[in-house]
Amino acid sequence: MGYIKSAALEETGYVVLDSYNQELDPKEWLDLEYNDWKSSGDTRFAPLASAFGDIECNGFWNHKPPRTDKDGVWIDSQVAKAPNLTRRAQEPGANVGRCRVIELQPNTYADCLYNLHQDDNNRLNPDGTGWVVRGFFNLTDDKDSYFVLRHNRTDPEGEVRIALPAGAQLIVDTQRLWHAATHPGTEPRYCLITSWTSGPELDAYIEKYNGRSHVPSVEVPQDELDAGQAEQARRLAARAAYYAAKGQAEKVAMSEA
Repeated sequence: MGYIKSAALEETGYVVLDSYNQELDPKEWLDLEYNDWKSSGDTRFAPLASAFGDIECNGFWNHKPPRTDKDGVWIDSQVAKAPNLTRRAQEPGANVGRCRVIELQPNTYADCLYNLHQDDNNRLNPDGTGWVVRGFFNLTDDKDSYFVLRHNRTDPEGEVRIALPAGAQLIVDTQRLWHAATHPGTEPRYCLITSWTSGPELDAYIEKYNGRSHVPSVEVPQDELDAGQAEQARRLAARAAYYAAKGQAEKVAMSEA
C-alpha cells in the first residue's frame, strides 16, 4: 500500500518555507525547562509535547505501550511558558508527535559532518498512514550557521547547506536525509522541532507558505569543506576501530532526537 507522503518533498526531501518574522515574538524558549538529551552535538531539549505529557524526550516506541511518533501529549507547564511556539507547531493542523526546542552549543563544519544522522521517525508507523517528517523553525539569529543535508552520510556530492537566520523555516524528511547543523559562534542556537504526519493538512501548509524544494546553498570555502570531509573520515574510522576492538559492530547512526 505504501505511506501517505507529501509530493512537495518527493524530489529533494526538503522544502524551505517563507521566513517568519521572529523579531515580533517573545523569546519564550529561554523560559522552558530543558533536559540534557544529546543528539548531533552538545545539546539540550525542552519538550512541548511528549508521549504522555511528561518533560522527557524519549522516542514514543520506548514507552509502554510502544507506538509511532504521533499523537503527542502537550505539556501544560511548558505550553504555558511558550504559547506562541505551541501555536506555530499546531498551525499546520497536521498530527503532532514530539515537539521540542533544541539548544545546540557552537560547533564546526567538521563536527556537523561527524554528527550527521537520520531520524527514526516512522518506527511502528502502520503502512497506509501518513509518513512522519519534521519541521525546523530557527528561533535565534544564527546568520553564520547552516543546516547540512546529504543523501549519503560520507559523500559530499549534492550536499545542501541551508542558511539559518532568525525565522528560517524548513520541513525535512529526516528519515530519508542525513542532517545536522553547523553553528559557529559563541552563543547557543535554538530551534523549534516538530514531528508532523504527512497528509492534506501538511500539504496545504507547505503551499500556503510557498515551500521551495531548491534554495541556494550556503557558500563555504573549498578548503574548509575538504578539511571537514577529511576530519569526518578520520573520526568515523576511529569510531569503527573502537567498536572493533570491543568486538562489537559499529552502532548505526540513527537518532531519537
